[in-house]
Amino acid sequence: MTAVRIFTASVLIPVVVAAVWFAPTSVVSVLAAMVILLALLEFFALGEHAGLRGYRIWTGFCALAIFFTQWLASAEQGLGVTVTARLGRVPEAAEAFSIEIILMVFVLGVTCIVLFGKKSVEDSLGGLSVSSAALLFLVLPFSAVVRLHGAGTEGRKLLLFTLALVWAGDTFAYFVGRSIGRMRMAPHLSPKKTWEGAVANLAGSIIVALVAQRWLNIPFFHLILMAALANIAGQAGDLLESAYKRSAGLKDSGTLLPGHGGMLDRIDALVLAAPVVWYYFNWLLDRSR
Repeated sequence: MTAVRIFTASVLIPVVVAAVWFAPTSVVSVLAAMVILLALLEFFALGEHAGLRGYRIWTGFCALAIFFTQWLASAEQGLGVTVTARLGRVPEAAEAFSIEIILMVFVLGVTCIVLFGKKSVEDSLGGLSVSSAALLFLVLPFSAVVRLHGAGTEGRKLLLFTLALVWAGDTFAYFVGRSIGRMRMAPHLSPKKTWEGAVANLAGSIIVALVAQRWLNIPFFHLILMAALANIAGQAGDLLESAYKRSAGLKDSGTLLPGHGGMLDRIDALVLAAPVVWYYFNWLLDRSR
């Protein structure tokens, strides 16, 4: 299984790095939206195992709208989306597709589905719960990868930095946890996760920050702190996804990626790490320059 895991990673990582580095933000937005749709399918499958039948089509539609909104927000800041910039309608479009409006449309749509849909009233609370959780705990935070990539000249570097700290942390945790891990971290959620692995996970992300300090135009203290906070958030996202699987009685969210499980298993840490890096950069770094 370890060999399969390494082989899958060796194939996927170069593809992802090439897409992030060479593709425009519009293409990255499309690719990220495709990833989140696959993760949503797995999330709803977990919900069905737990007896919760979500509103897949409507939630998927709103997910795409959120990613489109994040792309427009990057374009509004003048970050290189030339097609919409030429139209001269970026500010108006970005205002019309704000995150708040998309969430309100989602609520209204779910309300109509509950009141006028064909599903039984008994399924309403479960459908509302799992659909809202999918949008708020998965789609919305993961959409930060679009904002990261669109963050000016440093956007590509920021997104690669985020991916690298998540990958390095996962790798360190996997091998250290398997070799010397003894102290169980959260046995009620994930029996195999240990405190030794968690410390190694954090150390892996810090090492990435140390290596990247000459590459990123970010003060050393902020870079280390940003990496540490993103790592902690990523580990929390990993445990949160373990809680989903535990409640559904499953070991993996899917089998799409050999050795890694499903798409949701692969992006669980990135879901919460990406918004931490984005907001840290946007609130504490970019505005202070």
